[in-house]
Amino acid sequence: MGVDLGDLAVRKPISLESLAGRVVAIDAFNTIYQFLSSIRQEDGNPLMDYKGRVTAHLSGLFYRNARLLENGIRPVYVFDGKSPEFKRKTQQMRAAIKKDAEEKWMRALEEGRPEDAKKFAQATSRLTREMIEEGKKLLIAMGIPVVQAPSEGEAQAAEMVRDGTVYASASQDYDSLLFGSPILIRNLSITGKRKIPKQDRYVLVEPEEIRLDEVLRLLGVTREQLVMMGLLVGTDFNEGVHGIGPKKALKAVKENGFKTLDELCEFVKTKHKIELPENIKEIYDFFLKPPTEKTGKLNFAKANPEEIRRMLVDEHDFSPERIDGTIARIVHAAKEKGAQKRMDEWL
Repeated sequence: MGVDLGDLAVRKPISLESLAGRVVAIDAFNTIYQFLSSIRQEDGNPLMDYKGRVTAHLSGLFYRNARLLENGIRPVYVFDGKSPEFKRKTQQMRAAIKKDAEEKWMRALEEGRPEDAKKFAQATSRLTREMIEEGKKLLIAMGIPVVQAPSEGEAQAAEMVRDGTVYASASQDYDSLLFGSPILIRNLSITGKRKIPKQDRYVLVEPEEIRLDEVLRLLGVTREQLVMMGLLVGTDFNEGVHGIGPKKALKAVKENGFKTLDELCEFVKTKHKIELPENIKEIYDFFLKPPTEKTGKLNFAKANPEEIRRMLVDEHDFSPERIDGTIARIVHAAKEKGAQKRMDEWL
């Protein structure tokens, strides 16, 4: 879900080719949820194997990362650790939304509304511990490093950009900016043609690069004030103030020139006649100084074709021809990029 910055973020369209040779830290949970939501059958059920086990996460991770690797991009997946206690309310709210969506999904199927059924089904996605472990094993088999964050994956990825371990963080959420990521890439894993709901047309989704320093400069705010804007709009950790969207939040911050959280709280109390949550300072501090760890050297390795086949073909009934063809392209791309690197070093 994350904070909604709407059109306030300065987005620059880029190509996958422009990221060749770059190391990018990908928010694992955010990305896998996209796969679980979008890779579904016509009735809304997720992609499954012959035993009825969900495989959408494996399909998404394998084929989308194959495309990144073919374009010379070096992905690193960062997995969430322990969630802060104040995220529990959001998790409970999401569970209620999923339950409501499941009921609407079943009703739409009964009433013969397949497009509505698929739309509601997308909101029921659940990421299990088993899926997480399977995803990690597949990524490692593909030679892609896996990083376990102590808390929020986006916060860890942001720290990795700041310390120069990676070029950028990749997520659909703007929370990465609140966590201080100097460079955020959106749409990295959903690049391509996307169908417009209830319309017989498609749009081209391209990767976007957002630079935190440009956002702050053009909006005329500090990072602390950007976090305050997030608190007004609502984040994964607080509901925000009713009626305040990104533009109103920016106006409030700039007109009042908030320099401290206390000033923001007083504004909300006086102007909107409500109190921000008691733990709002804890949430504010969490964005500015989240729990992170030094990752050290990332372990990029060669793909392991045998393990990939075992997981996808033998265990989950994926098409052996398609898997082998994709593996061949990954191996070829790795050799080609390796040869190019050696040539560059020689020159």
